Amino acid sequence: MSVLFVHSHFGPPPAGYAGDERLTVIREAELTEGHIDVARGIITTTHLDQIGWLEHMPAVSRLLERGGNWFFNGHVLRRFLPGLDLYRPLERPKRADFAMVRLSEHPIFAGIAQKSLEENKGVAGFYGRGHNPLPAGGVAVNGIGPALLPIDWEWRLPGGGRVFSHAGNDLGGMGGEAGHGALLTSRIIAWANGEI
Repeated sequence: MSVLFVHSHFGPPPAGYAGDERLTVIREAELTEGHIDVARGIITTTHLDQIGWLEHMPAVSRLLERGGNWFFNGHVLRRFLPGLDLYRPLERPKRADFAMVRLSEHPIFAGIAQKSLEENKGVAGFYGRGHNPLPAGGVAVNGIGPALLPIDWEWRLPGGGRVFSHAGNDLGGMGGEAGHGALLTSRIIAWANGEI
């Protein structure tokens, strides 16, 4: 079994995902239930067709029930699972609303200062501009703004499966000026594969 990287965009997969032996890269239009039924984990991007994804949710639910992992990048615009709520954008954000704080230690971010991801070329807000609400039993990893809204969280389900939500552009592209993108991508794959 391997991790499925669901490629929902034109062109080649993002850097770091092509050629990793732990991954099977598959275009979203070619994805079948059979692919999901033999996967260990799934990584989806901000370009995911969320209406079409609803058709795959029975297979994704089976993956989670058998202890698999789903790394979700983007805004939750459909209630894919019981307990999952819809994305909430920041209203009239100011610079202070993009300040980031590590709320819980997590192996994806080990050794990476959250502040180092806060800006890209001196501009804040690329990491995310809102949050997917934290489900009951979820653990907030990173918060933004004075309210510490959970922009990143992990949720362990009763069957042992896990969902990681990053409510912004694809996390592997959020390396910031410190250049953490490749490390984050490698750790996302490891997390989806159950290594960390």
